[in-house]
Amino acid sequence: MTVPMPLAEMAQLAPRVRDLGFSGMVVTEAGRTAFLGCGVAAVSAPGLHLATGVAVAFARSPMVTAQTAWELAQATGGRFRLGLGTQVRAHVERRYGAEFDHPGPRLRDHVEAVRACFAAFRGDRRLDHHGEFVELTLLPRDWAPGPIGVPDPPVDVAAVNPWMLRMAGEVADGVHVHPLNTPTYLRGTVLPELAVGAGRAGRDPAAVTRIVPCFTVVGDDEEERSRWRELARMQVAFYGSTPNYAFIFEQVGRPGTTAALREHQKAGDVAGMVAVIDDELLAHFVVEAPWEGLAEGILDRYEGLAERVVLYFAGLAARSDPATLERFGRVAAAVSAG
Repeated sequence: MTVPMPLAEMAQLAPRVRDLGFSGMVVTEAGRTAFLGCGVAAVSAPGLHLATGVAVAFARSPMVTAQTAWELAQATGGRFRLGLGTQVRAHVERRYGAEFDHPGPRLRDHVEAVRACFAAFRGDRRLDHHGEFVELTLLPRDWAPGPIGVPDPPVDVAAVNPWMLRMAGEVADGVHVHPLNTPTYLRGTVLPELAVGAGRAGRDPAAVTRIVPCFTVVGDDEEERSRWRELARMQVAFYGSTPNYAFIFEQVGRPGTTAALREHQKAGDVAGMVAVIDDELLAHFVVEAPWEGLAEGILDRYEGLAERVVLYFAGLAARSDPATLERFGRVAAAVSAG
């Protein structure tokens, strides 16, 4: 996983990531667009699997999203996945100037509209999407990109709560699980809710790819592990302050965690937020191991729960510690082989 970066830097990083043993990169969207980074990576590192993880759906029309994904699918030889998410109301309305109301149904309509565009690009049928929020009916031949010789790019959605997971099971090719995840949450919420949604659509739940970020606490001595442990603790505290995620703490027997985090957050007490996530609680959210045992730890944790595991902290290593990125690359290769 990596944040977008200046395009010249992405052109240097992507071949290195591929050569170190990673099968792919998930590019997030923040101050820079995820799509341009994926485009540069596609042409500078052929063979690398790429995904937006995730792009903000409502910031773009479904046609713009579909055209961009279509080109990236062609550039990667079919190794691109379109990951979409809702973001939150403040960003969508005040940063992007877009509509946000009814985000779940709106995202579903967006996915279906993107798929309608793909079908029209291939020439299978004319563009004729009439959704609850989007209507698309015009695509003259000169404005269609045409067939690209590879399958349609898979469309994945970010989902946390049961409604969104059921929607993903119904209409998406995959689901981006939130970084704030535990095996309890994956077994008790993600898998069964995806299955409910897939059942509604007459689909096999196994057709929905589960893409799961992993916090790793790794090192061959306590000093090294402590660095990653505190980074993970900070991330769990940050993500866990979101009210919609409170139930994930409740599932592991720690009700009230989100309320405590928000109390410290409102007071500007970052240290207090971090202190809420004690070691016992943190253990639910991380894989901790020495370097030689990390791949095995990841395989043990996610067996039957994920098809793709994303090393959350590898992008940080790419920016600050090339030697550590190499070690993460060996872990990634070992996980793939396993």
